[in-house]
Amino acid sequence: MAADRDGRPTISAARHGSAGILPIPWAYLRMMGAEGLSRATGMAVLAANYVAARLRGHFPVLYAGNKGLVAHECILDLRPLTKATGVSVDDVAKRLIDYGFHAPTMSFPVAGTLMVEPTESEDLAELDRFCDAMIAIRGEIDLVASGHWPAGDNPLAGAPHTAAMVSADEWTHAYPRSVAAYPEGVDRGAKYWPPVRRVDGGYGDRNLVCACPPPPSYEG
Repeated sequence: MAADRDGRPTISAARHGSAGILPIPWAYLRMMGAEGLSRATGMAVLAANYVAARLRGHFPVLYAGNKGLVAHECILDLRPLTKATGVSVDDVAKRLIDYGFHAPTMSFPVAGTLMVEPTESEDLAELDRFCDAMIAIRGEIDLVASGHWPAGDNPLAGAPHTAAMVSADEWTHAYPRSVAAYPEGVDRGAKYWPPVRRVDGGYGDRNLVCACPPPPSYEG
């Protein structure tokens, strides 16, 4: 913390800069207390190790200790599968949307991996739902590896699938609409439909487009 020319405290050299976020962790710490924080930490570590234990037989888990334990996150290594099948971490992340999940952190701290941080807030049913989805996705990757689905035309390469896509009159893919729309284990009554298909994130990062109205429209 620094001070401005009038002696008022500032955060990161900008008056009122990051100070607005500080009441949130302060309130969390006060409400949880020492006992609550210890329990939350233990639950987060337990949840991450549960995910690691369930998925270790399907995906390599990086940075585990000598007893196979991880900390509050587990890193699933997809690089061997990508090398063998061409299915990328992006494909798995987009396919998770069809299963109703926002993807975990991608390619950090290791490129080609997923870093899963379930935190203390996820219950066992939700952890199992995520693990079941990842295991089902591994099964889909195996079908690509076996040649059942082409490397460039499979549910992972085509994900995510919108309602407009799977309900269109024409379907030219090597996999059925039902697999695209309703992956294994997905509750049809609670299906999440993504509003858009896959976008080129790398291109978007390098070619920013302003979505706001043009400046002249603000003139009185």
